Amino acid sequence: MTRTPLTDLDEVQLLDTTLRDGEQMPGVSLTPGEKVGVARELDAAGVHLIEAGSACTSAGEREAIRRVADEGLNATVTSFARGVKRDVDHALDCGVGGVNLVVPASDKHVETKVGSTRDEVVETTVELVEYAKDHGLWVEVLGEDGSRADLDYLERLLGAGLDAGADRICYCDTVGAADPERTAAVVSRLANLGPTSLHTHDDLGFGLANVHAGLKAGADTVHGTVLGVGERAGNVALEEVAIALGESYGVDTVDLARLYRLCRTVSEATGAALPPNKAVCGANAFAHESGIHTDGTLKDGTMYEPYPPETVGRERRLVLGKHAGRAGVKAALAEHDVAVDDDELREVVARVKELGERGKRVTDADLLAIADDVRGRERERHVELVDLSATSGGNLPTASVRLRVGDEERVASGTGAGPVDAGLEAVRAALAGDGDGERGGEDGADGGVAFDLDSYHVDAITGGTDAVVTVEVDLSRGDRSVSVSASDADITRASVVGMVDGLDRLLAAEADAADAEPGAVADD
Repeated sequence: MTRTPLTDLDEVQLLDTTLRDGEQMPGVSLTPGEKVGVARELDAAGVHLIEAGSACTSAGEREAIRRVADEGLNATVTSFARGVKRDVDHALDCGVGGVNLVVPASDKHVETKVGSTRDEVVETTVELVEYAKDHGLWVEVLGEDGSRADLDYLERLLGAGLDAGADRICYCDTVGAADPERTAAVVSRLANLGPTSLHTHDDLGFGLANVHAGLKAGADTVHGTVLGVGERAGNVALEEVAIALGESYGVDTVDLARLYRLCRTVSEATGAALPPNKAVCGANAFAHESGIHTDGTLKDGTMYEPYPPETVGRERRLVLGKHAGRAGVKAALAEHDVAVDDDELREVVARVKELGERGKRVTDADLLAIADDVRGRERERHVELVDLSATSGGNLPTASVRLRVGDEERVASGTGAGPVDAGLEAVRAALAGDGDGERGGEDGADGGVAFDLDSYHVDAITGGTDAVVTVEVDLSRGDRSVSVSASDADITRASVVGMVDGLDRLLAAEADAADAEPGAVADD
């Protein structure tokens, strides 16, 4: 496609506010350690500025910000500060490199929220900018609710901030009320004053559109959060800004190949799920089920994808269901080193479609079981769950498992954040052969079997307090991966059964590969 010019900039800087605005999402509260972990990933991706939190919130928040600031990141670490001197002092106490000074811009905020006047707000803003600059801070002045402010006053307020020494100003669509036309009109005025940032929310679904309108009007920096986490409908998603600018306009932002890993990190820290149809990080972003689409994609990866999955650190995935075709099923089998003849393939495809017609996702384990049956092969289990018990009362959820590993039985226990986590640790311990739930052994170190739980998803398939749930897990071991599902009224049992069955499939594939190569030795 021919790229349409958006801005004359070769690079747009990103300010990430996941650790501040994103944490205002209901139910999200990050520990200092989690903030540091997210900040490291942001920095590794090349994010230019990281707003680590609001130093005015509490002593605990200041400790978290201080830890991020002490990481020695390449990014400039900042703190949110209201239009009061003590907020700037709190930021200074945390050792940050800058402040995002937020002052009221609309009359709603000037008069109703803070009970002040336009003149008083301008005067206070000038004093605080001068104070922060005198103490060596980078300063950005944000006009809160700027999209609904009187434009002449907004221009006066933010211009006064720049005149006082601020490094940049920011257009804030605080409640996501603006359309792209309003954004372009306001930003075109502000950008004439000096360096201008964009802070947009997605309440009307215009978050990314307003970013594009603002950049076209002269802004050079974008505020965003990973996954778009934030209050109400959330902020503009940082990963969507980055991929859209890179792919559509050839504008650099961050290391795109780190985006998926960054999204996974934030999802795990915040508990925000990755929607399956989400751009960049959704499970279906590079998944293909339709026979026509799968066949075309296998012939040419660009057939049904706007950019290669590797661009954002992903891999293409073929999903099997009622729309599956011969090419997709054959390719999925080949991924597991399973070869079938034409007649066998025809039967496997028919059974896959039949299973999909029942509304069931056809997992890798389902496909391999079908293939074994069609080929008349008896499958030898490498790992099997014999017994499981779990308790979640008290402060320390505990689980114990008995596994049959080859010809021997192993018993182990584990503890975790909940019974499912405890069950996973018990499985790791049993495979490691150490009998306790310490984080599992690595291959070749203590007899353990290393594996990664890449994805874990739960769906209730019946109603009521005795609902049956289906747990779907994706496991990987080295360069092999497998998807498995299990259903039970007990979520812990369904989870453990799914994980054990997945491991069994991975180990079976390794054993088959070793048998196919004389002299080869399995790496565990």
